[in-house]
Amino acid sequence: MSAPLQFEPPRGMRDFYPEDMDMRRAVFDAWTLAALSFGFCQYDACVVESLELLKRKSGEEIVGQIYAFKDKSDRDLALRPEMTPSLARMIVAKQGSLSFPLKWFAIAQCFRYERTTKGRKREHYQWNLDVVGEDSLGAEAEILACALNALSRLGLSAGDVQVHYNSRALLAELFLKAGISGELHAAVFLALDKRGKIPDAEIRGLLQNAGLDNNAVEAAFKIISLNTLEEARAFLGGLSPALAAVEELPQRLADYGFNDNLRFDIGVVRGLGYYTGIVFEAYAVRQKMRAIFGGGRYDRLLSDIGGKETTAVGLGFGDVVIADLLQENGKMEQLTGADRIDLAVGFMEDAQRSTAVRLAQAWRANDKRVDLALRPEKAKSFFGRVGKGGVAEAAYIGPDDLASGALRVKNLRDRSEKRIALSELNAATLSS
Repeated sequence: MSAPLQFEPPRGMRDFYPEDMDMRRAVFDAWTLAALSFGFCQYDACVVESLELLKRKSGEEIVGQIYAFKDKSDRDLALRPEMTPSLARMIVAKQGSLSFPLKWFAIAQCFRYERTTKGRKREHYQWNLDVVGEDSLGAEAEILACALNALSRLGLSAGDVQVHYNSRALLAELFLKAGISGELHAAVFLALDKRGKIPDAEIRGLLQNAGLDNNAVEAAFKIISLNTLEEARAFLGGLSPALAAVEELPQRLADYGFNDNLRFDIGVVRGLGYYTGIVFEAYAVRQKMRAIFGGGRYDRLLSDIGGKETTAVGLGFGDVVIADLLQENGKMEQLTGADRIDLAVGFMEDAQRSTAVRLAQAWRANDKRVDLALRPEKAKSFFGRVGKGGVAEAAYIGPDDLASGALRVKNLRDRSEKRIALSELNAATLSS
């Protein structure tokens, strides 16, 4: 006899059972409430995008990292690996009629074919925040403050998460000071972004392959080893516009009450080619994990796909790493709650069905979560089923309850009981 077929999700993909959805909903709620409280407007886009759009945005190398395919009309398409190209496409389509600056957010499912590791799947949900059409540092401050607000809603503070920040513009100034020409900067950014992920010897090889001589390679490593803004200022020989912006950002965040959440880190490079200014990544303080969120200023993406050149700042915040962090920090239960059902209602016979439905509907009318039995069952079976956890209270209705004109509602945590008169089944007092 052959073994029964067993199917699992494709590698790197996820199923969400009810308990998983509780966690996902808590994260999504924090994202949504934070974004709305900061005045961001929600948008969405199609999951399938033009491969050409993605090539224009990040270059040919991205084709090997995403799920690309041809449709039945031989068009080159792909599952979106991130939301920014779709955002740019949508804005370009209506650029003449939109009122800037835009503050938009989305919670998007994204797909990327990569090696699965802790904190990285081949699909994930990502919260995107973007401010488009604002060139002041206020855009970076507003986006970072919104992301930190979401973290605080999830019970995480500066002691749990720190935002490491840098500036691609500052790095460009440092590279030029070291004699590394501007046409090599994109390749240098891409190589240095891999530091900590691959050995330094391999990074040296990447820099040499990009056209840097040995002196330029050593200069690049010296720059990426700077520890403080004072050292960066000394290397430049004075203040610069990019350095001034980097020094000002913590002051901006302090106005929001996030005085201790930022840390200058010259190693934050962000490999994607469209970043032009401030860049940032958030990391757990006590756990060694992937970045919780990341982003920065991108000032040329719209013009790269046919729109008018428009400045923008964006952030991407994935659900995988934050769920791992919340689990490790013991925040899971306080976010999801011990009970997913406020009241379970059962009944012994068909004669009590109508009363059971009325009770369930009265509680539901008060925004309570109610599980109603779908058929008659014995009391032992009912309480055995609902008493396994996840249910706060239970009401079982039998002939005696109808005869007495009152129902008993049992608290399944402390085993206490309260009585509800049948005449009150439609009253607002049931919510108390």
